[in-house]
Amino acid sequence: MRALLTSKAARRTLRPILELIDQRIERQVRRAVADRPTVALKSENGALQRELQTLRNRQRPLELFFDGTGRGASRLPSAPHLNRTIKELAEVAGGDKADAERNVAQAFRLLIALEALGVGRIAGGTMNIVGKLAAVPLLDPPNDEMLEIGTLYGMFGAGLIRMMERAGRDPSLTIVDPLAGLQLQPGTTMGGDVTGTPVREAAVRTNLAMSGAAGAAARIQHGFSEDPEVRALVSDRSYGVIIVDGDHSAAGVLADLEWAEQIVAPGGIVVLDDFGHPKWPGIKEAFEKHMTTDTRLKFLGQVAHSGYLRAAE
Repeated sequence: MRALLTSKAARRTLRPILELIDQRIERQVRRAVADRPTVALKSENGALQRELQTLRNRQRPLELFFDGTGRGASRLPSAPHLNRTIKELAEVAGGDKADAERNVAQAFRLLIALEALGVGRIAGGTMNIVGKLAAVPLLDPPNDEMLEIGTLYGMFGAGLIRMMERAGRDPSLTIVDPLAGLQLQPGTTMGGDVTGTPVREAAVRTNLAMSGAAGAAARIQHGFSEDPEVRALVSDRSYGVIIVDGDHSAAGVLADLEWAEQIVAPGGIVVLDDFGHPKWPGIKEAFEKHMTTDTRLKFLGQVAHSGYLRAAE
């Protein structure tokens, strides 16, 4: 396993602590030069160096909470990334910056807790996940019915339930996913997941259970969102929130947007995951094509790599 303290994220996080310790060592050395003989100086300097190494070693277990080992991506965002997400969220939600900062902080803590306790991982970068978890409650959807197209391990759905409940809502989650043992994307060869956990309903149910009764009651429909039979089974209600995070190809996203038009409630929120991400150009391509049609969706803006739309009232 790659040494945790050699990662860029680890060095960035530890830098302020190490600088303070180095400053302390330097002050001690200067004082010792003036007041101590050479032998005493070497002894004190050696003791301080050992103290520094001890502190560095103690950081290793803490890094396991945030390092990318076992989930692919580090969960240590930089201050500029955090601040930019808060700014974008306040603009998209049209609310107070303090509300955006509160939700981002809560969503970040929740992400760390879910991946620490759950089975598998949440797909995506840290700010993308945090932005989605923070944004949906602030956008005040018209009802509490939520549809997630593409779930991987169900952990994001569990987090979204928790964030909605924090806002005083009573969320009801429906999931559509093939749950085929591994993550599927057309045109992309996907091997076993970095977590080593198969993508199957048992893992999804375990993770949803972390969000209590609402998670246990979630509906899971196996299959692809473009399958007419799957659509018929879950089109029995109007959704206040639809997360489009399935097939990332332009054709797949376009089909999901066309379906969303039919089942999103008036004033409902549609979230396009990985919007504007250079790895998935088909998402923005599909969005731009869909927005040239007679759509009732209005683009609200982007937070990290997610686009937000609201259906006309």
